[in-house]
Amino acid sequence: MNLEPGFVTRFAPSPTGYLHLGHVVNALWVWETARRLGGKVLLRIEDHDRTRCRPEFERALLDDLDWLGLKPDIAPTGSFRAGRSEWRQSDNGARYEAALERLRDAGLAYVCACSRRDIAAEVPDRFNEEMRYPGTCRGKGLAPAPGRGWRVIMEDGDETFDDLRLGPERQAPAEQCGDLLVRDRLGNWTYQFAVTVDDMRHGVDLVIRGEDLLASTGRQIRLARLLGRAEAPRFLHHPLVLKATGEKLSKASGDTGIGELRAAGITASQVLAAARSQGGGTDVRTADG
Repeated sequence: MNLEPGFVTRFAPSPTGYLHLGHVVNALWVWETARRLGGKVLLRIEDHDRTRCRPEFERALLDDLDWLGLKPDIAPTGSFRAGRSEWRQSDNGARYEAALERLRDAGLAYVCACSRRDIAAEVPDRFNEEMRYPGTCRGKGLAPAPGRGWRVIMEDGDETFDDLRLGPERQAPAEQCGDLLVRDRLGNWTYQFAVTVDDMRHGVDLVIRGEDLLASTGRQIRLARLLGRAEAPRFLHHPLVLKATGEKLSKASGDTGIGELRAAGITASQVLAAARSQGGGTDVRTADG
């Protein structure tokens, strides 16, 4: 696996809602893989989206992790309760600014005035999460201004990687998404940019996440290389917990949260057992035995 003992992986929830069973499945993959292979688990709060993240959601997810007995080796839950943190995205805006400045100085980033509606008008039938940006503002030399975002140039070419569960993968970021949005028109850092910068600065060696994020991997490898990362992290994409309809669990659709299960008298062991039965890891011990 090319992972030395002491390697770092991470559990990185976004406080846009309450943790549900799908998050526990991911947590089990992370903790069990780290324990089995001699790695360390880092906890990171990914609250880059300031329009949707809430302090009460962060407090709840920290409480849920404590209740489940899932203890990070790096950035324990108490460190977030203490105040500002190296591991909370909203406390590290200057680091993202510095990363964007490096890309801008290298001629790799430009200002974009396009909205999703503008892009959809140019690329009809693709108004979805994977809508490819057609490069409208590349070369215009627009100045930064309110209501304008930033993009990083994705040139043609493939990115290849060997997923530790799915095997060899090949992706073409320019064909998938076009030039990558790294800061949106509201001033929010995007998921793609923030996690790439953080995985690089936090020394994350192994990224463990759900299959729904598989398509993001090539562009994140590309972006990390543009930022100066010499060697990409390894990736492992695990199955998702699905509803009977075939949809994945989500906070937005109000799927039952861990806090609700706890309030209903369900034990931590029972929650972890349910997660294991739907694709989680094994041998993780809980606070209640």
